[in-house]
Amino acid sequence: MAVKRALLQVLKGESLEVPPLWMMRQAGRYLPEYREARKKAGSFLDLCYNPDFAVEVTLQPIRRFDFDASILFSDILVVPHALGRDLRFEEGRGPLMTPIRADEISALDGEKFHVNLEPVYETVRRLRRELPEKTTLIGFCGAPWTVATYMIAGHGTPDQAPARLFAYREPQAMAKLLSILADHSAAYLIRQIEAGADVVQIFDSWSGVLDDATFEACCVKPVAEIVRKVRAVYPNVPIIGFPKGAGAQLDTYRQRTGVTGLGLDWTVPMSQARSLQAGGAVQGNLDPLRLVAGGRALDEGVDSILEALGTGPLIFNLGHGITPETPIAHVEAMVSRVRKGARQ
Repeated sequence: MAVKRALLQVLKGESLEVPPLWMMRQAGRYLPEYREARKKAGSFLDLCYNPDFAVEVTLQPIRRFDFDASILFSDILVVPHALGRDLRFEEGRGPLMTPIRADEISALDGEKFHVNLEPVYETVRRLRRELPEKTTLIGFCGAPWTVATYMIAGHGTPDQAPARLFAYREPQAMAKLLSILADHSAAYLIRQIEAGADVVQIFDSWSGVLDDATFEACCVKPVAEIVRKVRAVYPNVPIIGFPKGAGAQLDTYRQRTGVTGLGLDWTVPMSQARSLQAGGAVQGNLDPLRLVAGGRALDEGVDSILEALGTGPLIFNLGHGITPETPIAHVEAMVSRVRKGARQ
C-alpha cells in the first residue's frame, strides 16, 4: 500500500490532527553540516549546480528533524542565469548581476535553458530516490516579478525602487521580461515535476512593494500564466504561491492565480488567515525571529497558529526563511511543540 504524504493530503483540502511541518530555507547556514558542505563546494553556485552537494544539503534537515517535506536546494536566480545572464554571490552582499537594460530583454537566450539546468533536474531525480517515501518533495521557482527585481537592479534593494521605476517608465519592456520569465519558469517547474517533485512552490518575495495596478500586472498575471502552463501538463500537481507582503491582496492573488495552497508571511493576522483557510490550504506563518528567540515567544507563536488554524487544512511553516543565527535546539523545540501540541 502506498504511503500517504501528509503535505499532499492537506493540499487536497484535508485537515489533519497533526499538521505537516517544514521550513523555508531549512537547508541553510544555521546547520553546521551545511556550512561544512558549502565550504567544500567552493561557491554557492557550485553548491546549487553540483548534484552531490545539492542532494546532501537538501537531506540534512530531513535527517535532523524528520520534516514532512523536503524542498530542493537551489536558488531563484538560476532561471535568469540559465537564460544567459551573469550571476555571482558575494559573502555579505548576496546575489550580484549586471543590470539588464530594456533593449537587452529580447536577447535573453533560452536555447540552452534546460541543458544549463540539467544538474538541478538530476538533483530532483536523486532526491526522490533517496528521500523517505512519506516525505513530500517540493520543487520551486521565483515568481517573475521577484526575479525581475534582481535582474533590473543587479542586486537586492530594500524597496525594489529600480524595478518599480522600470515598470512605470518601460511598461512594455517589463511586460516582455515578465512574460519570458513566466514561460521559462513554467517549463522549469514542469521539468522538476517530471524528475520527481510532488509539489511546486512559487516564491514572490517582493510582492508587497507594489500598488494595486502594478500588483495585478507584475505579480498576479505572470503567476497565473505559470499556473496555467503547469496545469496544462500536470493538472493534479499542487502549486503553492507565496506572495510575501501581499496583505489585503492575498485573497485576490489566490483567486486570480489559481494556486492550490497559499503561503502566508508572519504579518498576516490570524483572523485573516482563518478567512483565507476557508478557501483552501494555507501555509505558515511563524515569525522567524520567534524561532531565534525561543522560549515563551516561540511557544506562544506556535500555539496561536495551532489554535487559530489547526482544525483546517494547515501546513505549519515559518512566515519567511529561517535565519542563520537560529539555534538548532529552538528548531527541535518547535517541531516537538507542533507535533505534540496539535494532539492536545
